[in-house]
Amino acid sequence: MKILVINGPNINMLGIREPGIYGTNTYGDLLALIQTSAKEMGVQVKHFQSNHEGAIVDEIQAAYGKFDGIVINPAAYTHTSVAILDALKAVGIPAVEVHISDVDNREEFRKISYAGLACVKTIKGHGLQGYREAMEYLVAQYG
Repeated sequence: MKILVINGPNINMLGIREPGIYGTNTYGDLLALIQTSAKEMGVQVKHFQSNHEGAIVDEIQAAYGKFDGIVINPAAYTHTSVAILDALKAVGIPAVEVHISDVDNREEFRKISYAGLACVKTIKGHGLQGYREAMEYLVAQYG
């Protein structure tokens, strides 16, 4: 199984960005967790991060026919991007939405998820482990 992990804006700033909300683990720690998890699960993984909406759309489109699952944390684009929603719908690859924080217990606008409308599952508030849970779900359901 091949899984694409996509992270949106400011996820590369983990460890620096609002540690009271996102914790003190770095983006490097997240990548290490993803790689270790993939190895343990016997899956191939590619990770991609961008602060640019169009680059995320391009990466989703490029996944068509190449990946069996997507783990996506659209970050701020969760609440604004119909383009990412449409790209996920277009490729039809099973996707799991991940949020490090529990967005339901934050600002009101964070409760809206456009990307989530095209996802088979959403995991929120489980910290970096949410990525592993998302990968495990994809392997169990589609692997």
